Amino acid sequence: MKIMITGQKGQLGTEIQKQLRLGKSEIGPIPGVLKGAEVAAVDLPQLDISRLGDTVAFVEQFHPDIVINCAAYTNVDGCEVNHDTAFQANAVGPRNLAIACERVGAKLVHVSTDYVFSGRENGGVPLDEAAATGPISAYGTTKLLGEKYVEQFCRRAFIVRTAWLYSYYGKNFVKTIYNAAKKTGKLQVVNDQLGNPTNAVDLAHVILMLAATEEYGLYHCTGEGICSWYDFAAAIVSEGGADALVEPVTSVRYKEMHPESADRPAWSALDNRMLRCTVGNPVRPWQEALHAFFLRWDGENGMKDE
Repeated sequence: MKIMITGQKGQLGTEIQKQLRLGKSEIGPIPGVLKGAEVAAVDLPQLDISRLGDTVAFVEQFHPDIVINCAAYTNVDGCEVNHDTAFQANAVGPRNLAIACERVGAKLVHVSTDYVFSGRENGGVPLDEAAATGPISAYGTTKLLGEKYVEQFCRRAFIVRTAWLYSYYGKNFVKTIYNAAKKTGKLQVVNDQLGNPTNAVDLAHVILMLAATEEYGLYHCTGEGICSWYDFAAAIVSEGGADALVEPVTSVRYKEMHPESADRPAWSALDNRMLRCTVGNPVRPWQEALHAFFLRWDGENGMKDE
């Protein structure tokens, strides 16, 4: 078994590599067929997936059975001003991987986002895979196009949408809030944007679980349960034991304070319906996963027992 991972330096890419190395995650063993796999994990500058020729050549040389695309330009505000960079990473790159995978008969797991939805018209019902998309930001628009390219060019594809991702590794909301709380003692966080916090452990586990099957299609994979960014931040401060006050603020007020920021969905809570109806949904409630994170996080960029 050969597995190629793009975006190897990121939160998700790092976690997937660890689970493949250990043969398990916090929530269970990985599929037996993936244990002992030969892994080619790449990132810039080793491979720029926005270059079709380079991507095809790499994939044809390694000839993977599975490609897991964790590469993306995820700076939501940055996407608004760096349109070409966002387009290359989030749309052209997935297209190139899809073309390359189709040539060698590989499965492709492509990671997408809740930002493909507008979050404006829903009445509080979690969005399943049948919900209509309508991105309101450059990030969401380019990620949606990436999904379409994967569907168009690769027959053996899994598209996995996630949201509010955090990990032991790299930069994320949990670490930012926790460190800011310790430093300032007071935070203001948006309270009218709702979604699902997702531990990268759970997402990586599901991705590997799916990759071992032929249950191709579109999936949602987020932490179970819904909260606002304010609720999430308050839980982070509480779990981390930081002595800080977290105050709610509206999106309108936040936009006034940060006019350069991109619009974000007010309601992007996802429903893992496709998981439940096919391979099963092992994802933990977001509160449980956050608690587990603080039990194991080393306070910097890894785990206590690593």
